[in-house]
Amino acid sequence: MGYFVLVIAQTIALPIVSGAIELAVAGGDPVFVFGKWWVFWGVGTRLLVAGIAQVSGRGPTTEILGATAPSVQEKQLTRELGTANVGMGAAGLLALVPGWALPAGIAGGIFLLIAGIMHLPKKGKNAQESLATWTDLLVGIAVVVLAVDVFVRAGGH
Repeated sequence: MGYFVLVIAQTIALPIVSGAIELAVAGGDPVFVFGKWWVFWGVGTRLLVAGIAQVSGRGPTTEILGATAPSVQEKQLTRELGTANVGMGAAGLLALVPGWALPAGIAGGIFLLIAGIMHLPKKGKNAQESLATWTDLLVGIAVVVLAVDVFVRAGGH
């Protein structure tokens, strides 16, 4: 239950609440404001927490690999994925620094988008995998929308 609450909070509730508060208090371009908060929460905190769980050997990643008792190689792969998630998550936290939202979000957002797309066709996903798939896609799409918005505002075509 805790996994579901945390993931839904990080990828839906907290970005929406944070963006709404910022818009009400300071105003701004809604796409940029919400995009920045999706990078902070959906990329930053989500990947950082997932990475810490993976590096520590806790969490569902080794179960997703299909092993009841993960092999040494599966544990190593999970820890290495965890270190990548820690790095991308730490970068995502920089979204609140002016000028950093897009560069901080690109790596993690593209990673989540591709992971979500790759998980879509998998049959027999459990509830955690299904939630991860759809929220990966949500955060990835939010980062792509942010990137397009920044590009258009910068005068790109």
